[in-house]
Amino acid sequence: MKKVSLLIILFLMGCNNKIIERPNILFIMSDDHTSQAWGIYGGILQDYVKNDGIKRLEKAGVVLDNLYCTNAICVPSRASILTGQYSHINGVYNLPDALNPDSLNVAKILKNNGYQTSIVGKWHLKKEPSGFDYYKVLPGQGLYNDPYFKTKDNWEDGYKGGIQETGFSADIIGDSSIEWLKKIDGKKPFFLMTHFKATHEPFDYPERNKDLNKDVVFPEPNSLYEFDPKDSGRKHIGQIVENLTERWVNDTKNNLGRYPGLPFSIDGLNKKEIRSKTYQKFIGDFIKSGAAIDDNIVKILDYLEKEKLIENTIIIYTSDQGYFLGEHGYMDKRWFYEESAKMPFVISYPKKLPKGRRVNDLILNIDIPSLFLDFARIDQPKSFQGSSFKENLINDTNSREYIYYRYWQHDVKRPAHLGIRSKNYKLIYNYGEGLDKSGTSNEKTIPNWEFYDLINDPGENQNNFDNPLYKEIIEKLYEQLIIEKKKAKDYELEIPKIS
Repeated sequence: MKKVSLLIILFLMGCNNKIIERPNILFIMSDDHTSQAWGIYGGILQDYVKNDGIKRLEKAGVVLDNLYCTNAICVPSRASILTGQYSHINGVYNLPDALNPDSLNVAKILKNNGYQTSIVGKWHLKKEPSGFDYYKVLPGQGLYNDPYFKTKDNWEDGYKGGIQETGFSADIIGDSSIEWLKKIDGKKPFFLMTHFKATHEPFDYPERNKDLNKDVVFPEPNSLYEFDPKDSGRKHIGQIVENLTERWVNDTKNNLGRYPGLPFSIDGLNKKEIRSKTYQKFIGDFIKSGAAIDDNIVKILDYLEKEKLIENTIIIYTSDQGYFLGEHGYMDKRWFYEESAKMPFVISYPKKLPKGRRVNDLILNIDIPSLFLDFARIDQPKSFQGSSFKENLINDTNSREYIYYRYWQHDVKRPAHLGIRSKNYKLIYNYGEGLDKSGTSNEKTIPNWEFYDLINDPGENQNNFDNPLYKEIIEKLYEQLIIEKKKAKDYELEIPKIS
């Protein structure tokens, strides 16, 4: 009898050890911090960015080269990462939409399975965060300097409320994340989402970074001076770099104090000179803002190492989507082009994952919560539309042939569109209507198609939809687009046949 009791005790101890040994999960996410400004994806800016923390994670873990969001705009991407669902399933289509607190999200699942859960920083989903033991979040977009933060003690739905704190937002978010880690139960695993406001426009930065790259002339993307989209076969205008020019000049004239590094003048400059001068300030500010994120990644990594938590903690750094840094003459995101829809992503987990590995597989943001649950040894719910990519991180595999994407927030310059991407090709249908969704324009645009050969034209500089050499490839992609749309349970809007 004593022997049986001893075996039961040992078995229960083993079960408890398994619970304790489940990995901690630290999910760090920035806003718009695109891969071109990370310094680990190559590109013309790689020698100018501060990326000490990012490089530490790269060296210690795995980098994804082809992770995409399903809707390249902040609010929907964040909702998809939490719910594992496309926008048309979770109901968060556009910027004005809110995530229903009753929605099933990955934080709730982890909390119900013994994880301590927290989110600190940018939330942006309007309604009160659910599934978190603790939250400290910015009202809406929040401020860069002396920001307000909302907690359970002072919550208000929407963009208002909170208590103001002194300092730069990235620093407060980094410090507050560490403070929460100091208070939790060390015998239970944690799930912490640390979400930085940077590098969202107006690309502000702390005083310590104001001289970063001082007097540097940044190299320019080859497509910076694409003044007429028709030259590339595009039919839309997009969000051009000169939108920033106008905002800086207006801020200077009216002394609004919204943007850093002013005054800004374009007096006496021609069209090309205006774009060039705007680009130089744009990139300088963006990199300084990104440096503040990296400062705090380093701070958090140092804390985890000091407390001997690093070995059993999954650490991820990513961005909610990409961002144009002058490519095609654009700023902002919202497109299914590579710079916009691709999410940079690095993950470290010393106990399980290889070091210094890169993965080229096609992966989606709706797969991220499935990965969390897989590592935590929790079955994912049927509501999740993604799947774990844990095996992709470890072994060479090719689990997804295509990705499906849809951007809903229609306006004339950036029409609503959907599309499909394979490893080598991309097909986009700009259907150009708001479909009565929130935040959309009632003015329709003429539907049109785009096709890009990503092997021979990785910069997507030439729309080859009308090129007869690609006819068979385009037809195959079209057929697959119909299939992928149905697989995603997206039944709104019938895609016309390619004539």
